[in-house]
Formats: sequence, C-alpha cells, structure tokens
Amino acid sequence: MTYHIVAEEISLNDLQKRIVSTDLVPSRACLRDNIAEKMKILEKQGTTTLASLRNALKNANRLAALAEATGIEPQYLILLRREIEGYFPKPIALKTFDWLSEEEKMTLEQAGANNTVALYKMTNSTEKRSELASSTGMETEKIEALAQLADLTRVQWVSPTASRMLIEAGYHSPADLAAADADELYDALAQVNADGKYYKGTIGLRDIKRLIHTASYVT
Repeated sequence: MTYHIVAEEISLNDLQKRIVSTDLVPSRACLRDNIAEKMKILEKQGTTTLASLRNALKNANRLAALAEATGIEPQYLILLRREIEGYFPKPIALKTFDWLSEEEKMTLEQAGANNTVALYKMTNSTEKRSELASSTGMETEKIEALAQLADLTRVQWVSPTASRMLIEAGYHSPADLAAADADELYDALAQVNADGKYYKGTIGLRDIKRLIHTASYVT
C-alpha cells in the first residue's frame, strides 16, 4: 500500500462524490456549486482522473490555461486545488519528533527514515519492520509504534502528535479511525489529552467527524 492515495485510479466522479459527502469548511462550500457540470466540462477537456486534474492545476499558468479552456472561474479552480492537495499529506521530518532521543532520530535517519513518508515505506510490512529493527538495533516495540504513527499520518490533518494521541486512545490505524464512533473518539481523545498533556484546548466534535470521514479514503 502506498503512503498517498493513488490519484491515477481516482476518477472525477469519485472526486465529486468525495467533495459532496465531505463537511467542507465554509470557505470551500462553494465547491459543491454545479460540481457535476464542472466535472463533465473538465472531462471533455481530457482531464479524467485526480492525477490529471492535479497536473492541470499544478501552477498558476496551468490553472489559468484550464480556466480559459473550460470557462470555469479561476477562483473555483484555486479552491479546488487547495481541497485536493489536502488529500496528499506532506512528509514531516523525524527531527521534529521531540519524544524521540537524538540518538534514535539519527539512527533512523541514517537508515533512510528521515520523514513520515520514508518511515511508512520502511515499516509497512512485518518483514520491513523486522529488517529495520535488525539494522538499527532499535527495539521491535519502538519500531511497531513508529509504524503505526506513520500509517496514521497518511490521514488528512493527522500530525505526528495527533497520531500519538490516537494510538494512546486505542486507534492504531486509518481503518480503526474510519470505523470509529465520533462521540467515543471525542471522549477518548479528551481523556488522553487531560490536563493539556499534548496540547492546549480541545478538538471539536465536528472536526472529529471530519477526521473519521477522511480516514475512510486511505484504508
């Protein structure tokens, strides 16, 4: 399984369904406006998959050309680009993992696991985890925990800190998260974060529901 969703296998119809079913933030709610018509226009231009759409929106020049060719408003395409880019979480450097010792971070980086994407690729099977534990001398339990953490960061909005919270709350994978009951997850995370253990403030129930929904796309 790849770290990111496979954009080449996602049709514009699939993208449309995801956008329509998502509880979008207010600034992007307009993406639903005449979305079926806009997707048909894009398809007629030869943009038939999420991968080709990302490519067509890759920079300002390409976006402007697509807007002119399709008649779709540039601002709509800008918001569309922001929405779909969120489906592809950026790599997070392991050097920011302040709960790991400097020695552990250096050991992992020397092994090639310098960010969350690389870590996932090196731990996404039992064999790979065993190889990494053997080559680094790190405890198997530590490698297993890091593998779960990297797996969870594949979900949109899930940072390494959020991954640690989810694991402590009993949610060890995107599949666990996708199957979660929103109220139960809300309570579990609140308990994990008691007294501001991980961060100040709380995660709203609406955001919890968004998290569960988006997790279903990477299981």
